[in-house]
Amino acid sequence: MSIVRCAGLRVRLGAREVLGEVSLDLSARTIALVGDNGSGKSTLARVIAGLLRRTGGDLRVMGCDPDCDPAALRARVALVLSNPDAQIMMPTVAEDVALSLRSARLPRAERDARVDAALARFGLDGLGDRPAHDLSGGQKQLLALCGAFVRGPRLVIADEPTALLDGRNARRVADHLLADTGHALVLVTHDLALARRCESAVLMADGRVAASGASSAVVDAYESALTC
Repeated sequence: MSIVRCAGLRVRLGAREVLGEVSLDLSARTIALVGDNGSGKSTLARVIAGLLRRTGGDLRVMGCDPDCDPAALRARVALVLSNPDAQIMMPTVAEDVALSLRSARLPRAERDARVDAALARFGLDGLGDRPAHDLSGGQKQLLALCGAFVRGPRLVIADEPTALLDGRNARRVADHLLADTGHALVLVTHDLALARRCESAVLMADGRVAASGASSAVVDAYESALTC
C-alpha cells in the first residue's frame, strides 16, 4: 500500500504557486523530504498532514483523501514540529500526553496506563507531574513525540524535528522516529545524514520534484548540486 500517492498535486497561496504538478507514489516505510529553503518540502508535508488544502490534483495519504475525509486522516496521522512549545498545550507532562487520547474516550485507568507506558518509552517516566514548560528543550521534543505516538498513528509526519536540538538529543529523537514500531514516517529535514537513514527520499526544488528514489542516491544528487 502506498504511504503517499499524488498526481498533478498543486498548491497556490495567493498569486504564488508553491507546489506545481507534484506526482509521487511513495511506499517505503521511512521517507525524507529534502531541498533548499522555499523548495516546497514543508508545504508538501503540510498538505499530506491535512493542514493545508491542495489547489488541484489528486492526493491519497494512507489510502484516504485529506480534503474529503479529514477525520479519517486525523485518526491515521500524527504530526511533530520543530518547536515543541507549539505542541505542548497542558500544564503538566502527563496531562499533555493524555490530551492526545481525549478523542478515544478511554476509561481512566486505561488512559493512565497508556500515558505511563508512553512516558516510559520516551524516557520521561517520573516526570508526569512536572510542569511541561519547565522541561529542557530535548525533553520537550520527547514529550511532543510522546503525545504523537501515544495514539498509535499509522503515519508520523515530522517537520524538522531535530532542528533546535543538540547532537545527543537530536540522535535520541531521530532514533525514536526511525524505529520500526508499526508506523510510517515522512520526515522533512536539512540534516542530510539523517535523511540518509531513511529508506527513500524526495528532493524538492522550486515547488516540484527534482528527484525521488533511494535516499542515498537522492541525497548524493542534492549534495552534488550544492557544489555547483
